[in-house]
Amino acid sequence: MNRLNPIVCGLRCRCPTCGQGSLFSGYLKVRPRCEGCGADFSRADSGDGPVVFILLIVGAIGCFGMLFVEFRFHPPVWLQLLIWLPSIGLLTLAVLRPFKAILIALQIHNGASEARHDN
Repeated sequence: MNRLNPIVCGLRCRCPTCGQGSLFSGYLKVRPRCEGCGADFSRADSGDGPVVFILLIVGAIGCFGMLFVEFRFHPPVWLQLLIWLPSIGLLTLAVLRPFKAILIALQIHNGASEARHDN
């Protein structure tokens, strides 16, 4: 079996098995099966993993950006909020889907599953 890179498949939001079919049917809703190869995604669940990574990464970018702008330019508070709240919100939405896809692809690549029962 040809093993695809789960990070690349995750960034492209593609099936980690074949690399062709879409992993999502909506913005964050995972398809039950791959439309290309028929791989089962019903047990794939990323849980809160993507949110933790995004909280750390986007939070660090936002805090550093706000502090830099504050100490360098001293803008009023309303301008800081006007700049950084939408920026952080858009950045969070932009990276949420790929992060979720990467974690699902890694889960499938490594054969891990929250729902797996080995009885």
